[in-house]
Amino acid sequence: MDSTAAWIVPWSMRSNTLAFTLTLALTLTTIGDGRMRGSRTFGLVAGLGVGAGIFYYRSLVDAHLARDVSPSLLMVHADVRRVMRLAQERKVQELAEYLMGLLQRLADGGAELAAIPAFSPQICAAELAELTPLPLVGLLDAIATETARRKLHRVAVFGARVTMETGLFGKLPDCDVIGLSPEETNLVSDIYLRVIEAAKASAEEYEQLRSLAHRVIEREKLDAIVLAGTDLAFVFNEENADFPHLDGARVHIRAIMDAILSADLARDLK
Repeated sequence: MDSTAAWIVPWSMRSNTLAFTLTLALTLTTIGDGRMRGSRTFGLVAGLGVGAGIFYYRSLVDAHLARDVSPSLLMVHADVRRVMRLAQERKVQELAEYLMGLLQRLADGGAELAAIPAFSPQICAAELAELTPLPLVGLLDAIATETARRKLHRVAVFGARVTMETGLFGKLPDCDVIGLSPEETNLVSDIYLRVIEAAKASAEEYEQLRSLAHRVIEREKLDAIVLAGTDLAFVFNEENADFPHLDGARVHIRAIMDAILSADLARDLK
């Protein structure tokens, strides 16, 4: 089967910040065996960090193509340092307003629903819900749904410091979320920040997190570790995560695809 792909990548960068806007429209058309049906336009707030945005983009394109659906995706790039600072300082209203501006850019570009593929910004989820111009596929909602489906009752969280210290922002009310020790929290947080910067993990970093997961599960009698950092997708996957876990990023991607396809079905039925 032959195929053609058209890429449109207009972008602009502010000279005095790290933030820039990347709008990407991807059109795939199959030739010979028929035409792939299109999907509703989905918006992604990327850059939190860059590697996680690329992982989400690649995973969403692959998931579309596996279903013979042509993806229509828009991306806007956020300033990760600004977001992490506001989240750590618990400046939730300021953070929500910043994210709302990014979502408005996606809406202006034609996005019909969107997601923020990062955990730290979820600290302002309630405030953002009042401001967002687009329906959001919630990262925490996807994890809570999967936790209930798997009947997980006792978990610990690996991710950014704010995510661990808030017990996944209190979004798992039916679970006992067991906190790590201060030393363990520091270890996970430091490794996670390095993974964000590098968009990869060293063998030593992988082994440190893997060993810690085994120790905590055994010590606390946990049902699973919640991998609550999108960049942890560069550390663990189904093949090398040899401990009970819930992979937040991959659960979220499945929820996004369900939302896109549900929107497509609703449109087709009209």
